[in-house]
Amino acid sequence: MSFGFSIEAWGERALFTRPELSVERVTYDVITPSAARGLIESVYWHPGMRYVIDRIHVINPIEFSSVRRNEVKAKAALSSMRSAIEGSKELPYIGSQENIVQRASLILTDVHYVIDAHFVMTDQAKAEDNPGKFCDILKRRLRKGQCYSQPYFGCREFPANVRLLEGEMPESAYSAVGERDFGIMLFDMDYSNHQDITPMFYRAVMRNGVIDVSGSEVYR
Repeated sequence: MSFGFSIEAWGERALFTRPELSVERVTYDVITPSAARGLIESVYWHPGMRYVIDRIHVINPIEFSSVRRNEVKAKAALSSMRSAIEGSKELPYIGSQENIVQRASLILTDVHYVIDAHFVMTDQAKAEDNPGKFCDILKRRLRKGQCYSQPYFGCREFPANVRLLEGEMPESAYSAVGERDFGIMLFDMDYSNHQDITPMFYRAVMRNGVIDVSGSEVYR
C-alpha cells in the first residue's frame, strides 16, 4: 500500500549540480528527483518508509544567474582524520588563506515547484508502524512548518520553503508550452551495495509544465 501527497517548494536560488561539471558548478534546468526526495526527508524520515517521486510541476519560468563564491581547493583526508582519532597525528585542518579559491557557479533563481510523491513501507518497518501513521505525521509536520533539518535546493546555502499543497494547483508558466526535453539528468543514487554506490539517470521531458518521473526509464 502507498500513500500519495503533493508538496509545494519554493526559494530564491537553487543549484542542482551536474556531476560531469563539478569544479565550475553548473545547475540542471530543474530540480532532480533525488533533490526532491531530500526535501521531503528533511521534514520527516523513518527507516520503515521510502519516498518515491511521481511528478514534478515546474511553476515559475526557468531563469539562470551566475555567481562567484569563495571556496577551498583542498579537503581533509580520511586517513589523516583516522590517525588523529587514534592519537598518532594532530587533528588535520585546512588553512583558508592558503587554499582559498574563487569559483563560478551557474544557478537557478526564483524557483517554484510542486512535487507529487508517495511512500511505500520497507522491510525495516516495525509491527506498530503503518502507512496511516506515517502519512498523518508527515502532513502534520508540513502544516506546522516542522522539519528535522533545513530543506535546501541542491546546496545548503540555498534554503527552500516547503508546505503541504491542499488547495488548487498553481498555474505553471509552461502550461501551454507543450514538450521540452532537458536531456539526461541525475535520477538518484543506488545504495543497494554500500561498497559500490552508483548513480542512476533518466531522461527528463517536461510536457505542459509537468515532468512525469514515474513514467521515465531509469539508466544505470
